[in-house]
Amino acid sequence: MNAFRQVRAAPNLLTMLRLFVLPFLVIQILDAHWRIAFALLWIAGISDGLDGLLARMLKQSTRLGQYLDPIADKALLSTLFLVLTHVGLIPLYVTVLVFSRDLGILLISTLLYVTNTLRDFRPTWLGKLSTAVQILAVLTVMTVQVFHPAGLVHGRHWLLVAVAWLAPLSAAQYAWIVLRRISDHGMQAAVATSNDRPAS
Repeated sequence: MNAFRQVRAAPNLLTMLRLFVLPFLVIQILDAHWRIAFALLWIAGISDGLDGLLARMLKQSTRLGQYLDPIADKALLSTLFLVLTHVGLIPLYVTVLVFSRDLGILLISTLLYVTNTLRDFRPTWLGKLSTAVQILAVLTVMTVQVFHPAGLVHGRHWLLVAVAWLAPLSAAQYAWIVLRRISDHGMQAAVATSNDRPAS
């Protein structure tokens, strides 16, 4: 599939819609128009679910979509953490921990990829859990601003605490797995080198 057809594929159009909605979502949060912001957040969330579904149903999985979808997801989540911290709804320390985790993983992955040390960067189960809790926390923070249910106020606090704990824990698990893979890779290379030596 050529580049133009990849851009026109329905799943990728939905992903780009998510990116298009993002600045308007930020504006509505900064202006404290919480109902509009909540609606835009749901539009972004529904588009995220639909793009994967359409890719499978229409058999329109593309290389562009493989890169664009996670970029759009990370851009949306990271931007929401920043803007909600700016308006005082998410503590600064939570956002610092989340960004420190993401930056650390990005730097490690880039270094290993560039040096051709490791090319397999599958997410860990703690990493997936951390991302899921971050999404739930942001959704809860936004929901509380619109509907004000007492139970969710307490839930918001504990979700943000969970985000703060899971960010460094998932980063530590990722680092441990990467170190183990590098060690295994080094041992395999040493064995291969030993086997290639001519017998004396």
